[in-house]
Amino acid sequence: MTTRAAYDCEVLVIGGGIVGLSTAYAITRAAPGTRVTVLEKEWGPGRHQTGRNSGVIHSGIYYRPGSLKARFAVRGAAEMVDFCAEHGIAHAVTGKLIVATERSELPRLHGLVQRGREHGLPVRELGPAQIAEYEPHVRGLAAIRVGSTGVCDFGAVAARFATEVTEAGGRIRYGAEVTAIDRRPWGTAVRTADGHVVRARVLVNCAGLHSDRIARLAGDDPGVRIVPFRGEYYELARERLVRGLVYPVPDPAFPFLGVHLTRGFDGSVHVGPNAVPALAREGYSWPVVRPRELAETLTWPGSWQIARRHWRYGAGELHRSLSKRAFTQAVRRLLPEVTEDDLRPSTAGVRAQAVLRDGTLVDDFLIREAPHTVHVLNAPSPAATASLPIGREVARRALQRARATGWKPPAVESGHCV
Repeated sequence: MTTRAAYDCEVLVIGGGIVGLSTAYAITRAAPGTRVTVLEKEWGPGRHQTGRNSGVIHSGIYYRPGSLKARFAVRGAAEMVDFCAEHGIAHAVTGKLIVATERSELPRLHGLVQRGREHGLPVRELGPAQIAEYEPHVRGLAAIRVGSTGVCDFGAVAARFATEVTEAGGRIRYGAEVTAIDRRPWGTAVRTADGHVVRARVLVNCAGLHSDRIARLAGDDPGVRIVPFRGEYYELARERLVRGLVYPVPDPAFPFLGVHLTRGFDGSVHVGPNAVPALAREGYSWPVVRPRELAETLTWPGSWQIARRHWRYGAGELHRSLSKRAFTQAVRRLLPEVTEDDLRPSTAGVRAQAVLRDGTLVDDFLIREAPHTVHVLNAPSPAATASLPIGREVARRALQRARATGWKPPAVESGHCV
């Protein structure tokens, strides 16, 4: 029988983004004294989706009632504000406008009002004059204001999670890319690129853009393929044109929110994203191409189903990616005064979107379990907002799996269970 001394840790988390670090943080709080290790292939926390998003603390208004996204975003938004305030992390609760610019969008806007009220969110309906009171340079037929939306520095949040984990006795290894996983009756053994082996009772996969690949390395069929979509942003030179957060009415047929205007915690205003297929999992610009990863996307049947169903939408996104003039025209629907000269290229991000074999875009957080493993297979936006409740849920499952191996939590766990 494998003894405690034979394990390097009870729980091994792969991925040092905000979800992986929140999971490790939740474990240290739920079961103090539990040995937890995080492996991150980059040389610091939150270098991909966490550190390359718009920094918005989402309200949860877009998500289907009862879904994990809705439950965790509504709860997580309030918790994220409290966490930032407690730890001195830059943040602000600004509220946001969702603006209808065409009559055909009005029924969808009204649907969002109803959904917001179902979630218990502070939602106010606005006419054109009231829109101008909040955003003098924005034009629309009608809008709603969601008061609980805000912004924060998610990179700093991830770094704080990392600090909390290490101060609680956990270990974080940066520059530790996972190359092999061996599942045994007693747990898992994970090898990194430098030849180091970590033995754990339970493996938690929070690898984001590489989560499906890690699941396959562990011998589990994820049932999905991560198809990367690059979100391209511009920065607004005339920051005075935008006071807060302004969004279009989303298209329910596609999981992206459309080009929106975001005044960040630092006062800068970002415009975007434009969503296009990335040619690599970490393809932050068109020249970044990784043939093996591109082949993985192109050989997945779901990718072709997406192209067949959404080719018109995709063609528009591609046009706006290649033409700044076209992108500017899209922005003018909300902000008529903007010019091409107002838009300066900014940092791009890549969304790790899980896609089923039939081409269905997974529209909720997806967490799957197998013997000795817990896989987070779909955690794009609003995962940063919802990272605290997601982390607790994944931690709960991981600790349950660890107990199934015969492990008993340290005595100090009393009163801290999830």
